[in-house]
Amino acid sequence: MTAPVTVRSARPTDAAFAAPLIQATIGPVGLALTGAASDGEAEHILRGFFARSVHRLSFENTWIAECAGEALGVLVAYAGSDAPALDAAYRERRRSLGLPADVASEGQPGEWYVDTLAVSEAARGQGIGARLLHEAAAQARERGLGRLGLLVEQGSRAAALYRREGFRVAGERTLGGHRYRHMVRPVS
Repeated sequence: MTAPVTVRSARPTDAAFAAPLIQATIGPVGLALTGAASDGEAEHILRGFFARSVHRLSFENTWIAECAGEALGVLVAYAGSDAPALDAAYRERRRSLGLPADVASEGQPGEWYVDTLAVSEAARGQGIGARLLHEAAAQARERGLGRLGLLVEQGSRAAALYRREGFRVAGERTLGGHRYRHMVRPVS
């Protein structure tokens, strides 16, 4: 890559790029949030949700890494204390489908929660994920939050990136029937 990688706030029109990456990354959580039966259905629902305000996977909580105008990766992050309010849209969707409105909020108070970090397949291995994590740390500092937090599925290759970037396991959670490690990193 010769041009620099930049990170910008997402726009509603980024849904076609962001939604597939988000669903591919969050998998069973996306199915649980949307009440969808398949990844394709969940991705379609998330495309519609992406352009809406005030929920966890909104463009408002998303940043796009790009190089020379080409989108390469996506970061979804928000204050952990905001997680319950940001899940209201998904609780309402589940209720409308006749499903239990149980949506486990992921973020913890006191942390800038990295909900989703995803890089397009063609751009993997080029430092885009690390660049997005550095952006998340800058956002945490701007908001006066002392740590980054995220969940990573046990056995995920992404855990190696998080360890290299200073994250340590702080606990475990079960979401959508899958076990995740809660990893945190202080923000300096």
